[in-house]
Amino acid sequence: MIKTQRIYDKPAGDNSFRILIDRLWPRGLKKEDVKIDLWMKDIAPSNELRKWFAHDPQKWNEFQEKYFKELDQKKELVTILIEKAGERDITLLYGAKDETYNNAIALKMYLENKIKPATTL
Repeated sequence: MIKTQRIYDKPAGDNSFRILIDRLWPRGLKKEDVKIDLWMKDIAPSNELRKWFAHDPQKWNEFQEKYFKELDQKKELVTILIEKAGERDITLLYGAKDETYNNAIALKMYLENKIKPATTL
């Protein structure tokens, strides 16, 4: 299972593998005070895309399309996440205040689409 959680929130207490997926370290947090297993800076959206999006809900669909194209170019990193998700639950950690429109939600959707076998109607 793939979950998302804001890094500022207290860990859920589960045994998931916790991955910070932001390019920048979250403000106000010390690395030694945060429970993460891996920091994957390079899986985050490019700086240009991140700044353009700025968590604007009206740009959400276009952001996803552009981010998914970036992820298509990061096959090695995507494979690492898919393999981790196959071994145990993973939690994608993000720093954004917006819990609905952020890169973790988009990445979760992308990964789930890659993991699920194609179905026919």
